[in-house]
Amino acid sequence: MFALERRKRILELLNQNGSVLVNDLARDLEVTVETIRRDLEKLEQMEQLTRTHGGAVPYEEATLDLSLEKRRGLNIEGKIAIAKKAVNHIRPGDTIFLDGSTTSYYLSKQLKDIKNITVITNNLQILEELSTCDKLKVISTGGVLDVNNQSFVGEVAVDNINKNFCANKMFFSSKGMTMEQGVLESNDVEFQIKRAMLNNAMSKFLLLDKSKFEKVGFIKLSNFSEIDMLFTDEELSDDWKKVFKKHKVTVE
Repeated sequence: MFALERRKRILELLNQNGSVLVNDLARDLEVTVETIRRDLEKLEQMEQLTRTHGGAVPYEEATLDLSLEKRRGLNIEGKIAIAKKAVNHIRPGDTIFLDGSTTSYYLSKQLKDIKNITVITNNLQILEELSTCDKLKVISTGGVLDVNNQSFVGEVAVDNINKNFCANKMFFSSKGMTMEQGVLESNDVEFQIKRAMLNNAMSKFLLLDKSKFEKVGFIKLSNFSEIDMLFTDEELSDDWKKVFKKHKVTVE
């Protein structure tokens, strides 16, 4: 495969998955890691992507947060698969936090037949999705509506969670995570909401599709030791398995 063909394929994979990893590209394209790194460097110079530790993300994602609609279109099948795993851990009588992530939105679509649960969320579209379900109770955090992400944020929302709401389970996603830094976020107002929910939840369930592994964000949301269970859509590498085993995180 010539360099131009290889770089075109890298961009196709990046568009499909939301991120790429150097080692995976080298294996799939049957070239050396050094060749892939040179390809990524060239594509970054062309403003086609932004390199990260161990891989790359789309150029626009490195400079701004994608809107909810754009994020919802990334790896839909993976997010639905994760949601179907996670819903098996929700029982009648549970009170759950759902953050404003697209994966939590897909999880909300799985909740309609579960009786006697309480859902607390800051996400407008989750509220709308569950608004006609008379089998469960839905609570909004309140706050200022972030139109781009269709979520309620700000001091009112954070204070409401801190002072008034507790849950026995929290389901959430993040910008990404790395082995060295833990779970990372890039939206500071969403970070405040998620951090408040984490503080007031007994059990924490992380929902991360394959595009989020080794993906960076500039705010540390949590350590691995805070997470009880990880739901993902692909088999973990041996290195990642060791990380989660060390921190006693169950993986599905």
